[in-house]
Amino acid sequence: MIEQLHMMEGQLLIAMPHMADPRFQRAVIYLCAHSHETGAMGFVINKQVDHIDFDELLDHLGLNSREIISTPPIHFGGPVSPERGFVLHSADYTAQSATLNVKDGIGLTATLDILKDIATGEGPRNALLALGYAGWAPGQLEEEILNNGWLHCDSDEDLLFGGDNDRKWEQALAKMGVDPAHLSGCAGRA
Repeated sequence: MIEQLHMMEGQLLIAMPHMADPRFQRAVIYLCAHSHETGAMGFVINKQVDHIDFDELLDHLGLNSREIISTPPIHFGGPVSPERGFVLHSADYTAQSATLNVKDGIGLTATLDILKDIATGEGPRNALLALGYAGWAPGQLEEEILNNGWLHCDSDEDLLFGGDNDRKWEQALAKMGVDPAHLSGCAGRA
């Protein structure tokens, strides 16, 4: 079981209903990195920020020089480094030396150029903008999963980039064939 948990890049973490931390209640997290040595990193994909929108972000960064065609929502990526922006996106976009290929055609880019390209309609086909990220120390995520804090399943572009943030938690559970009403807060071991 522990070895399986080390192969989770590109998977979704789904918060169990009893998640005590309000930042992660009903959260769905796309896991970008996970290793025994360095821990894990991912982005909450179903919670938007309400303190800034895309136009304001571009203004703040001094990027509003061209005509804006697209104004995607900005997500709360997690509590770590909330001042930093990241873009998860489809593989049809690559910023030379700046895009990390996560898994299965999903990239991660954190440059100003991708924001300019998204604004002008020249960016990736699918993108999710996030401020901050979720991070775990080595062994922490495995312990949280074993203690029944998270479920995990394969990701897909519809869930990752779909627009209905309010339904992503239920959709991720349904992808696993799980009814939220049947989830328990107690961890079991056989």
